[in-house]
Amino acid sequence: MANKVALVTGAARGIGRGCALALANEGYDLALGFRDRTKDDGLIAEIEALGRRAMPLQMDVLHKSQIDAAVAEALDGFGQIDVLINNAGGGRIAAALDVTEEMFDWICDANLKGTFFTSQAVGRAMLAQGGGSIVNIGSQAGAVALPTESVYCAAKAAVAHLTKCLAVEWAPHIRVNCVAPTFIRTPGTRPALADADFERHVLDMIPMGRIGEVEDVTGAVTFLCSPAARLITGATLLVDGGWTLR
Repeated sequence: MANKVALVTGAARGIGRGCALALANEGYDLALGFRDRTKDDGLIAEIEALGRRAMPLQMDVLHKSQIDAAVAEALDGFGQIDVLINNAGGGRIAAALDVTEEMFDWICDANLKGTFFTSQAVGRAMLAQGGGSIVNIGSQAGAVALPTESVYCAAKAAVAHLTKCLAVEWAPHIRVNCVAPTFIRTPGTRPALADADFERHVLDMIPMGRIGEVEDVTGAVTFLCSPAARLITGATLLVDGGWTLR
């Protein structure tokens, strides 16, 4: 993938960081979307140590102005964006009766609005350059019902359906797919998984009997970005150890 460029949103930690490093290992140069571009926690140095270029971008996907400015900066610096990983997102736990308007808006904006407008900005560039690949990071929550996560489940279900809509609209030039992980060991999930009872509950729900690792997700992402997936678009690939088979 020499001379190819990937943009990863939410690249500071967890799955986003893992995707950036995996793509660098595949030969991509990286445009890195950060909520605070001054806090990369050594990611840029790791990518440069692999012999690839890395560009930090101020890109809080809650703000369309930052999305548009970051994409323009990446295009100005690299000249192209061949792959987009829409990883930025997040959830808040609350019973449905306790969800506030602020919580609802934040969850939908972080997961759905950010994914849509980043795809729109990058999609324009990809169509102009003749093609590209987009991978949205969804969640198994978009396929099952999880108590206290009603809005997050709905937002991730919307991301999976948005994936289909964009895939149809932008075919044959841009492939758009989604990877939907189960619980993955990341800094974000560490507090919840530190509760032994909660971890046992999660393990009981996963037929394969283990919590996911970041590498389980990045393997699926790099596959969908690669020529091996050249006839795959509009798909949601569940990386859930069989949770949603129940």
